[in-house]
Amino acid sequence: MGLGTILFIVLVLMLIGVFPAWPHSQSWGYGPTGGVGFLLFIIVILLLMGRL
Repeated sequence: MGLGTILFIVLVLMLIGVFPAWPHSQSWGYGPTGGVGFLLFIIVILLLMGRL
């Protein structure tokens, strides 16, 4: 497994963890989900371009 794959898996788990449906993150709103989603989007683009 490469570093990019591990990073991708960690970011997906972070995205699931900050989803506002979970009891521990209901008061956070959609900010953390958007931030982690944006990081995930950047990582996917870098993986597709072969830069990571």
